[in-house]
Amino acid sequence: MTEGTGAGGGTGGGKGFNPEQKMQFLFHLRQKGVINTRVLTAMERVDRGIFVRGHFAARAYEDMPLPIGSGQTISQPSIVGLMTQALDVQPRDTVLEIGTGSGYQAAILSHLARRVYTIDRHRNLTREAEIVFTKLGLVNITVLTRDGSFGLPDQGPFDRILVTAAAEDPPGPLLQQLKVGGVMVVPVGQSDTVQSLIKVTRSEAGFDYEEFMPVRFVPLIEGIARE
Repeated sequence: MTEGTGAGGGTGGGKGFNPEQKMQFLFHLRQKGVINTRVLTAMERVDRGIFVRGHFAARAYEDMPLPIGSGQTISQPSIVGLMTQALDVQPRDTVLEIGTGSGYQAAILSHLARRVYTIDRHRNLTREAEIVFTKLGLVNITVLTRDGSFGLPDQGPFDRILVTAAAEDPPGPLLQQLKVGGVMVVPVGQSDTVQSLIKVTRSEAGFDYEEFMPVRFVPLIEGIARE
């Protein structure tokens, strides 16, 4: 489970989020439909350059997915923003993220929620993300290396669940770990070319599904990766 590639890791980073870059970055997010003030503020506070490694750091502020190692990518900022906006995180929420990847999405969620649990099957990615979180002083994030398809039942149920890898259907274990009134955002599709971003809301009567947009994410894979 990792950050996927939106349609349309490690540290490294460039020289920082300068004011002009920040203005252009936020303007582009708004153009793409990210209009929630809290989400935009969180994305302004989290420098994407810190999460992009090596020679890709120069492109950290472009709206494109970039490699982060282990065959994974950091999602393009507009997809991160739209998924976060759809999740509608509230200040007292506990959030579960499936697919830590670089840690960029979890860092944004940490500015919106009370507590974030993030899981990835790649031990090297969780290790690197944890280092970045510590450097940034993000103390409300817990990082775990495990099979995210089963969620985190010992810490659930969760107010919000964000899945950053595509499944054929919303995973049953994750649905069961969603609180009544809770929201899960997950890319769903049977191939890496035909996927839809789905918002699932749990009610007393069951689950309501809303389809948002076409996306392209890496698949949700069971088990812990052998590095």
